[in-house]
Amino acid sequence: MTKKRQTKPPHAPTDATRQTVQLHTMVGTTQADTARVLNIDEKTLRKYYRDELDLAKAKANATIGGALFNQAKSGDTSAMIFWMKTQAGWRERKDINHTSEDRSMTPKAGITAVDAIEAAKQYQKIMGTDE
Repeated sequence: MTKKRQTKPPHAPTDATRQTVQLHTMVGTTQADTARVLNIDEKTLRKYYRDELDLAKAKANATIGGALFNQAKSGDTSAMIFWMKTQAGWRERKDINHTSEDRSMTPKAGITAVDAIEAAKQYQKIMGTDE
Protein backbone atom coordinates (compact mmCIF):
# COMPACT_ATOMS: atom_id res chain seq x y z
CA MET A 1 0.00 0.00 0.00
CA THR A 2 1.57 3.30 -1.09
CA LYS A 3 0.91 6.46 0.78
CA LYS A 4 -0.54 9.31 -1.16
CA ARG A 5 1.51 12.47 -0.84
CA GLN A 6 -0.65 15.25 0.45
CA THR A 7 -0.19 18.32 -1.71
CA LYS A 8 -1.04 21.90 -1.04
CA PRO A 9 -3.82 23.40 -3.11
CA PRO A 10 -2.50 25.77 -5.79
CA HIS A 11 -1.93 29.32 -4.65
CA ALA A 12 -4.66 31.77 -5.60
CA PRO A 13 -3.68 35.45 -5.35
CA THR A 14 -6.22 37.87 -3.93
CA ASP A 15 -6.36 41.65 -3.90
CA ALA A 16 -5.20 41.54 -0.28
CA THR A 17 -2.16 39.35 -1.01
CA ARG A 18 -1.26 41.52 -4.03
CA GLN A 19 -1.40 44.60 -1.81
CA THR A 20 0.74 42.86 0.82
CA VAL A 21 3.39 41.95 -1.76
CA GLN A 22 3.38 45.48 -3.17
CA LEU A 23 3.72 47.05 0.28
CA HIS A 24 6.54 44.75 1.37
CA THR A 25 8.39 45.27 -1.91
CA MET A 26 8.00 49.06 -1.70
CA VAL A 27 9.64 49.19 1.72
CA GLY A 28 12.44 46.83 0.75
CA THR A 29 11.41 43.52 2.30
CA THR A 30 13.28 40.68 0.61
CA GLN A 31 11.41 38.25 -1.62
CA ALA A 32 12.31 35.43 0.78
CA ASP A 33 10.68 37.26 3.70
CA THR A 34 7.67 38.33 1.64
CA ALA A 35 7.13 34.70 0.60
CA ARG A 36 7.33 33.65 4.25
CA VAL A 37 4.72 36.27 5.19
CA LEU A 38 2.35 34.74 2.62
CA ASN A 39 3.39 31.18 3.55
CA ILE A 40 4.40 30.37 -0.03
CA ASP A 41 7.61 29.43 -1.81
CA GLU A 42 9.73 32.18 -3.42
CA LYS A 43 9.12 30.61 -6.86
CA THR A 44 5.38 30.83 -6.26
CA LEU A 45 5.79 34.47 -5.21
CA ARG A 46 7.63 35.29 -8.43
CA LYS A 47 5.16 33.29 -10.55
CA TYR A 48 1.99 34.94 -9.27
CA TYR A 49 3.20 38.40 -8.22
CA ARG A 50 5.66 39.34 -10.99
CA ASP A 51 4.03 42.73 -11.68
CA GLU A 52 3.88 43.70 -8.01
CA LEU A 53 7.54 42.74 -7.55
CA ASP A 54 8.66 44.61 -10.68
CA LEU A 55 6.62 47.78 -10.30
CA ALA A 56 6.48 48.40 -6.54
CA LYS A 57 9.95 49.96 -6.28
CA ALA A 58 9.24 52.27 -9.22
CA LYS A 59 5.98 53.34 -7.56
CA ALA A 60 7.76 53.96 -4.25
CA ASN A 61 10.47 56.01 -5.97
CA ALA A 62 7.83 58.06 -7.77
CA THR A 63 5.96 58.71 -4.53
CA ILE A 64 9.05 59.78 -2.59
CA GLY A 65 10.43 61.69 -5.56
CA GLY A 66 7.16 63.55 -5.90
CA ALA A 67 7.15 64.49 -2.22
CA LEU A 68 10.77 65.68 -2.46
CA PHE A 69 9.96 67.66 -5.62
CA ASN A 70 7.00 69.31 -3.88
CA GLN A 71 9.17 70.22 -0.89
CA ALA A 72 11.76 71.74 -3.22
CA LYS A 73 9.06 73.72 -5.05
CA SER A 74 7.71 75.04 -1.75
CA GLY A 75 11.11 76.49 -0.80
CA ASP A 76 12.80 73.76 1.26
CA THR A 77 16.44 74.63 0.56
CA SER A 78 17.76 71.20 1.57
CA ALA A 79 15.32 69.51 -0.79
CA MET A 80 16.30 71.94 -3.56
CA ILE A 81 20.00 71.23 -3.10
CA PHE A 82 19.46 67.48 -2.92
CA TRP A 83 17.35 67.55 -6.08
CA MET A 84 19.91 69.62 -7.99
CA LYS A 85 22.76 67.32 -6.92
CA THR A 86 20.98 64.09 -7.78
CA GLN A 87 18.94 65.18 -10.79
CA ALA A 88 20.77 68.14 -12.34
CA GLY A 89 24.37 67.04 -11.89
CA TRP A 90 25.33 69.72 -9.39
CA ARG A 91 28.22 68.88 -7.11
CA GLU A 92 30.29 70.51 -4.44
CA ARG A 93 33.82 71.05 -5.57
CA LYS A 94 36.81 72.73 -4.05
CA ASP A 95 39.41 73.91 -6.55
CA ILE A 96 42.95 73.76 -5.29
CA ASN A 97 45.50 75.66 -7.31
CA HIS A 98 48.91 73.96 -7.13
CA THR A 99 50.57 76.48 -9.43
CA SER A 100 53.07 78.95 -7.99
CA GLU A 101 52.78 82.66 -8.70
CA ASP A 102 55.29 82.43 -11.55
CA ARG A 103 53.33 79.44 -13.02
CA SER A 104 56.40 77.22 -12.74
CA MET A 105 54.92 74.66 -10.34
CA THR A 106 58.10 75.15 -8.28
CA PRO A 107 57.48 75.80 -4.61
CA LYS A 108 58.82 78.99 -3.10
CA ALA A 109 61.85 78.59 -0.90
CA GLY A 110 60.97 78.57 2.76
CA ILE A 111 63.05 79.87 5.60
CA THR A 112 66.70 79.00 5.15
CA ALA A 113 68.99 77.94 7.97
CA VAL A 114 70.69 81.33 7.81
CA ASP A 115 67.33 83.09 8.15
CA ALA A 116 66.44 80.92 11.15
CA ILE A 117 69.76 81.68 12.89
CA GLU A 118 69.36 85.40 12.22
CA ALA A 119 65.77 85.29 13.55
CA ALA A 120 66.95 83.53 16.71
CA LYS A 121 69.64 86.19 17.25
CA GLN A 122 67.07 88.98 16.81
CA TYR A 123 64.74 87.26 19.30
CA GLN A 124 67.53 86.92 21.86
CA LYS A 125 68.46 90.58 21.42
CA ILE A 126 64.88 91.71 21.92
CA MET A 127 64.43 89.50 24.98
CA GLY A 128 67.75 90.65 26.42
CA THR A 129 69.19 87.15 26.51
CA ASP A 130 71.85 87.55 23.85
CA GLU A 131 75.27 86.16 24.65
